[in-house]
Amino acid sequence: MTMMKTVLICAGFAAIAVPASADEYYVVRGPNKECRVVESRPTDSTIMQVGPLAFKSRDEAERQRTVLCKDERGGGDKVIIKRD
Repeated sequence: MTMMKTVLICAGFAAIAVPASADEYYVVRGPNKECRVVESRPTDSTIMQVGPLAFKSRDEAERQRTVLCKDERGGGDKVIIKRD
């Protein structure tokens, strides 16, 4: 009976861990205008999510980063794109 309990406990942990490992990538911009791709939704008020959604792969987020992180004001400020 102890072995059955161990198997059930392990199965329960596996069921909890699988949804948590779903890959989502976000394009964010910090206060210094540095854009990067991160794996979690930004919670810090000084870091802004750029774009309306999460991306399913890092490659897709990297491709969209160059489009989403353009300087919208058209002024002399530059946007720094950092590759992690």
